[in-house]
Amino acid sequence: MSQQDKMYCAGCGVGLQFEDSSKLGYTPEGALQKDPVICQRCYRIKHYNEASSMTLHQDDFLKLLGTIGQKNALVVNIVDLFDFEGSMISGLSRFVGNNPIVLVVNKVDLLPKVTNPNKIVNWVQRQAKEHSLRVVEIVLCSAKKNIGFDRVIEAVQQHRGNRDIYVVGATNVGKSTLINRLISDYSDLDAELTTSQYPGTTLDLVKIPLDDGKFIIDTPGIVYPHRMTEVVTKRDLSKVMPDRPIKPVVFQLNESQTLFFGALARFDFVKGEHQSFTCYISNAIQIHRTKLEKADELYENHKGDMLAPPSKSDVDELPKLVKHAIRIPRGKRMDVLISGLGWIKVNSEAGAELAVHAPKGIKVISRESLI
Repeated sequence: MSQQDKMYCAGCGVGLQFEDSSKLGYTPEGALQKDPVICQRCYRIKHYNEASSMTLHQDDFLKLLGTIGQKNALVVNIVDLFDFEGSMISGLSRFVGNNPIVLVVNKVDLLPKVTNPNKIVNWVQRQAKEHSLRVVEIVLCSAKKNIGFDRVIEAVQQHRGNRDIYVVGATNVGKSTLINRLISDYSDLDAELTTSQYPGTTLDLVKIPLDDGKFIIDTPGIVYPHRMTEVVTKRDLSKVMPDRPIKPVVFQLNESQTLFFGALARFDFVKGEHQSFTCYISNAIQIHRTKLEKADELYENHKGDMLAPPSKSDVDELPKLVKHAIRIPRGKRMDVLISGLGWIKVNSEAGAELAVHAPKGIKVISRESLI
């Protein structure tokens, strides 16, 4: 196939090839009769929800992002409210230059129903400022429940002017679902992007023509290995990623007590006054309380059975747990985030010495309380 005849997958944007089924872009020649034409990988994701481990290297993602700063564009940055810090694109302000950003905060449906949306928006505003993002609007939404999407469309229309729209985000934040909605509102294109719950689905820049001659440009999702969703097995991904509102679990702890989140992570209350901690974690994960002095032994003896997920057969696939010492100063309302797994809210302002054990490479931070 010559360069000018090259065809591209309507699902993920990768160049199609017919020779090697183990490489990106493979499609059987018979699939060319279909409209739109998609690669075998996208076909399997779309019809069988099968994962594929093929993704672009992170350097290539960053090169693609680096082109946005030279364009006159509206940037739609979609982030995951359940893993806000873990899904933020590091240094995005450098990549996009002076282009305005609409910050779309997805998965708002996972928060308890009593949560005040205005307080969430104010919290996101402060976080965006810390990341030096020039945000023209923040929109809370749920791609899954179709909440807030009309406002997303209105915000894009309001701020776009005569510009292309670049959609950026990490993997697993709901980006392709947003793109499909933009296509249905702005373009008469029949082809939809491939959507999948598995990381790294969109592989190249996908340009979707708009009725006014401009484009929606979908960039690949950046795979951030510092998120729990990237290190658990496919079997455990559905347990780690909640699919319904979280029911917060409150524990009254004395110092020298420990909480295990399956065998995925551990939270030690090392020192401080008796106080309560609220866990915002997928309700599919069992939380087990024990004494700090027994925690190491409990983990070694029960990881994969009483402490699960992961299962006995998968527990050794998880990177070794690494300890993060965290000090919560007196007078502060703080969360401790374990990226991709959830967060623990420290309810007291009495201060606390904590330690979090998480798989090596997973981001663990303290932050101003979200709720």
